[in-house]
Amino acid sequence: MMNMDFDFNNPTRILFGSGMLDQLGNQPMPGQKAMVLISNGKSTKVNGYLDRTLQQLQKAGITTAVWAGIMENPIKEAIMEGAAFAKENECDFIIALGGGAVLDSSIAIAAMATNEGDLWDYVCGGTGKGKPLAQKGLPIVTIATTAGTGSEINCWGVISNLETKEKIGFGNPTLTPVLAIVDPELMLTVPAKYTAYQGFDALFHHTEVMMSNGVNVLSETIALSAIANIAKYLPRAVANGNDLEAREHIAYGSTMAGITMQLTSTTAQHSMEHAMSAYHHNLPHGAGLIMISKAFAEFFIEKHACDEQFIKMARVMGVANANKPEDFITALVKLQEDCRVANLKMSDYGFTPDEAMTLAKGARSMQGGLFLANPCTLTDEDCAGIFAKSYR
Repeated sequence: MMNMDFDFNNPTRILFGSGMLDQLGNQPMPGQKAMVLISNGKSTKVNGYLDRTLQQLQKAGITTAVWAGIMENPIKEAIMEGAAFAKENECDFIIALGGGAVLDSSIAIAAMATNEGDLWDYVCGGTGKGKPLAQKGLPIVTIATTAGTGSEINCWGVISNLETKEKIGFGNPTLTPVLAIVDPELMLTVPAKYTAYQGFDALFHHTEVMMSNGVNVLSETIALSAIANIAKYLPRAVANGNDLEAREHIAYGSTMAGITMQLTSTTAQHSMEHAMSAYHHNLPHGAGLIMISKAFAEFFIEKHACDEQFIKMARVMGVANANKPEDFITALVKLQEDCRVANLKMSDYGFTPDEAMTLAKGARSMQGGLFLANPCTLTDEDCAGIFAKSYR
């Protein structure tokens, strides 16, 4: 029986398409002075995206202050420094220009720029104190330079606390970006390896929505469309980064995750990866998801938890005559091979086989809410079993 009920409210205006960055200066802005948030890497500067963004903001009559303090798997200290910068410079909104880490960070910085105390006072889960935000955060405009997280249009960001070895989602509906610019031309320079990692992150947002016990008529329709686009075009984008058509289709798949994840929660696959990169901070999120994806899906296939959903996904991933859930595994493995990520090893990132239960317990304590979306029960022992099966 298809679930026909859904609750949808996404107030973000999305300008999607090649060349859309050039439209930024024509848009109404939510303030007068922007904190332009970028990563501590070189790409936005070297590729000219920062200069183009600043020119557009100048055209719109906006003054700016640039802060380049965000790293991969962003940490709490960076959030607090960014919030202090926004306050000192009297910025009244944020322009987040970058990939998932920058977009995620903008949510937390927007909140802490207007609220007292420490980010972990407001984080729900783990050692977070779960206090409600007293003040509305700064408005956010996002400009995505990668295709992976869907964070450009949702109100959640995942932040790491190195001290407590936690990586937890933080967010609030009031922090949803007001405007998102998704311009696939800004994604042409992403290296092949990261194109693959990010593309699989986008894919798993949708495959998890399809497996979720909360899937509904709208989230399924959008998820299948996105899965079809990513499966068809990701190998092309990985093989040739300058393939703009492929980049457009992957960007579409990624941005749609901002919608499907709002309609239907992802599953514990994401909780499990966040535990992995909380304990091994150098692990890219997409790479961790790839490592556990086969064993995670196989667990639910063996339990016959959502056979029909796996068959639907296999069909849009290129197995036209799929008639059994295992066909999804065939399609998934082929896509990983075609994108040259089938041989990722946990051991290359410092994991050891005896960590399986620590990771399982970490996944539940940090993001236990996602376990509720699984299509059947997944115990700590089951979870540890998936990590053990995935270990190479």
